[in-house]
Amino acid sequence: MLRRQRMAHQSGPGARDPDPAAPAGKVGAAAPPAPNLRLEIRDPEAVRPDLLETFPYEYPGSPATVEISTDEFTTVCPWSGLPDFGTVAIRYLPRERVLELRSFKYYLLSYRSVGIYQEHAANRILQDLVRACAPEWMELDLDYRVRGGIRTIVRVRWPAPAA
Repeated sequence: MLRRQRMAHQSGPGARDPDPAAPAGKVGAAAPPAPNLRLEIRDPEAVRPDLLETFPYEYPGSPATVEISTDEFTTVCPWSGLPDFGTVAIRYLPRERVLELRSFKYYLLSYRSVGIYQEHAANRILQDLVRACAPEWMELDLDYRVRGGIRTIVRVRWPAPAA
């Protein structure tokens, strides 16, 4: 089917005759131009920290660390609009409030079409979560899938470690 579509696309005005020496389905000189494609890139202001909800922690002072992770985090590259996929892992010690997970999922979905650098996304998420649940401490790892042969892991902590 794809071959038929490609051949039909190339049979219009100005199309070249197929090169008989080329493998089946390939056309001689140049490939057709890429389609005119416009990708939506929203500003970081589109992120929705107001979606984050918490509930009272019944055991304040207990040293119970909460760990949350998801591999369904998606943003877009601010330059190209192409998707970036990553894993978010959070560790924190609750004080009086605990992060409600459904609201966290909706919050992460608000990043879906946002053009944001990886380092900025990690800091923004940490900042929003600290404001929402005011923990004793919180750490966040944002591990982006390999793109262009480069893997990026951004680690942030609140409060920042002493220098």
